[in-house]
Amino acid sequence: MQAALDELVRLLTLEQIESNLFRGQSRDRPGQRVYGGLVLGQALMAAGQTVSEGRSAHSLHAYFLRAGDDGEPIVYEVERVRDGGSFSTRRVVAIQRGRPIFNLSASFQVGEAGEAHQLRMPEVPGPDGLEDQYDVLMRHLDEIPEAYHLRIAPRFPLRFRLTHPELPVPQGPQPPEASLWMKAEGKIDEAPLLHQALLVYASDYRLLGTALRPHGRSMYEGRTMMASLDHAMWFHRPFRLDEWMLYHFDTPSASNARGFSRGSIFTRAGVLVASVAQEGLIRPLD
Repeated sequence: MQAALDELVRLLTLEQIESNLFRGQSRDRPGQRVYGGLVLGQALMAAGQTVSEGRSAHSLHAYFLRAGDDGEPIVYEVERVRDGGSFSTRRVVAIQRGRPIFNLSASFQVGEAGEAHQLRMPEVPGPDGLEDQYDVLMRHLDEIPEAYHLRIAPRFPLRFRLTHPELPVPQGPQPPEASLWMKAEGKIDEAPLLHQALLVYASDYRLLGTALRPHGRSMYEGRTMMASLDHAMWFHRPFRLDEWMLYHFDTPSASNARGFSRGSIFTRAGVLVASVAQEGLIRPLD
C-alpha cells in the first residue's frame, strides 16, 4: 500500500514550469482515459501553489471538457483572479495536446472563527473487519468485462471498504444511497493542500456510479457509457486522509442520460469535513 500511495503522491506533485504554469504526469497508460479524480487533484495542487501560506481551499467547481489520455502529461495554466483580505480565487485550465480538457475554479480562505453546525453522520458499520473493495473486485474479476480490468489494476492507492458489501455486477435495483470507508494506508506529508488533493482524488471514486444503483446497473458491466461532466466540492473542516473517513453518497435524480450524485465525508468521530456534488453522463448502451 505504501508503494501505491507514494506513486499517487508523486503524480500529485507537479513540476513548476513558470510562475503560473505547471506540469502533471499521467499513469503511463496510453489510450486509457485519465481518472477524473487525478485531474481534479492535480488542478487543485496547481492552484494551491500560487496562494499565500495560511490560506486553504474551501471550495472548487470544475467541468470535464474532453477525455484525457492517461499516457501523456497534462499542463495546468493558473489564472490568479483575485487576492483579497480573506479570500483568494484561482482559475485553472488543464491542457493536453494543445487543447483544454478540463477547467476548475477554486477559492481559498484564511482561517476564521464563526457559527458552526453540521449534518449528523449516518449510523453504519465501522471499517474494522470489512473487506477492501479491491479484494472484492479481484475475487469477482471473471464476472467483469475484460475492458474494465485496467480500471481495477494495479492495486488502489487508497483503501476503500463498502459498509454493506455487494457484488460488482448487481442482480437488480438497489437503494439510491451507499457508504464506504476510505483511508490512505501509509505515511503522508503534513501539508494540508496535499491532504485536500488526495481527498479530491478519492471523492470521484464510485460517486457517479451511485446514480446507476436504482436502475440495477453497475460501472463494471459495460452496459452504460459513463463520464463525469462536472464536480463540485466544499471543504468544511481540517482532516487527515491517513485516518479512516466515511464517504456517504446518494443520488437525488437521473434524467436525460445524466445522473446527479451527492456526497458527505466524515471523520471516524463523526465530524463532517467535506461535501461533494457531481453530474455525469449515464447513457445506456443496450
